[in-house]
Amino acid sequence: MQKLRVVGGLADTNQYTHHEEPFWTRELARLSGGRFDADIVPFDRAGVPGGDMLRLIELGVVPFGTALMSSLAISHPEYAAPDLAGLNPDMASLKKSVAAFRPYLEKALRERHGVEALALYVYPAQVLFCKKPMTGLADLAGRRIRVSSATQFDFVAAVGAVPVLTGFAQIMSNMASGNTECAITGTMSGNTLGLHEVTSHVHTLPVTWGLAVFGANMAAWGALPPDLKALLRRELPKLEAAIWLESERETTEGLACNRGTAACSSGRRGHMVEVAVSPQDERRRQEIFTATVLTRWLQRCKSRCAEVWNMTIGPVRGITAPATP
Repeated sequence: MQKLRVVGGLADTNQYTHHEEPFWTRELARLSGGRFDADIVPFDRAGVPGGDMLRLIELGVVPFGTALMSSLAISHPEYAAPDLAGLNPDMASLKKSVAAFRPYLEKALRERHGVEALALYVYPAQVLFCKKPMTGLADLAGRRIRVSSATQFDFVAAVGAVPVLTGFAQIMSNMASGNTECAITGTMSGNTLGLHEVTSHVHTLPVTWGLAVFGANMAAWGALPPDLKALLRRELPKLEAAIWLESERETTEGLACNRGTAACSSGRRGHMVEVAVSPQDERRRQEIFTATVLTRWLQRCKSRCAEVWNMTIGPVRGITAPATP
């Protein structure tokens, strides 16, 4: 039996526990008639900083690994394009953005990094949880809000709030200390953390989602037996599709759990006020995206990113990037 070593996505998420881990530790052996097997560990328990994952796959230190796109964007800003804050107000928009960007991403990873992209995973919608009442984005001015990426930072600053960059594990301690009054995180992961017990209002606008790419070192991929490569090419798209469905379901259920309705089956029921996206919020999202988020991303990324945007996502979403920001 040939055993693969895989570094997966974030520990304790349904993406990992319900999908990635069972696929590699059980399904692979079943599908291959016992010829192939794998060990998998989540990257945040493998001692691998998110920003280093792509480099470690390039070097072959991690032969098969999962990298958060937001972490890649620290060194390679162009990879942030399909999930810029405010770009995708719903799953349908995200799917369009990802489909438009994917051919570029796969080619760039192969040619520039020696990495074969095998799947693209998504996490549930990242939304705003706040301690104090709110009726829309306009009420956020002056509040200290937890963000997890440069693009969320730009969005929060544009609504007149104070972005505070902190890790997922520090969300609750920052809320307790008063360092933050609001936090952007997943609808269900916020519930799992207990945010529904320390905040009162949740806004339904997905600021971002959270994409991850599963890739293989080219030499490691090339060394696999042809039948294993064929099996993975056939089965990994199914795993990807299941994870996208889970993300959509969990986005909805996370909100139901935070509200405390009967549709909550896997989380803890809270008593939060759900704030729907108003027409004013929708106009503000579009303004912030084009005037601030896209502009600042292009400034970080220089002219190559304007070209990439206008070849990929721009035409599909009807948003043209200025050639010289």
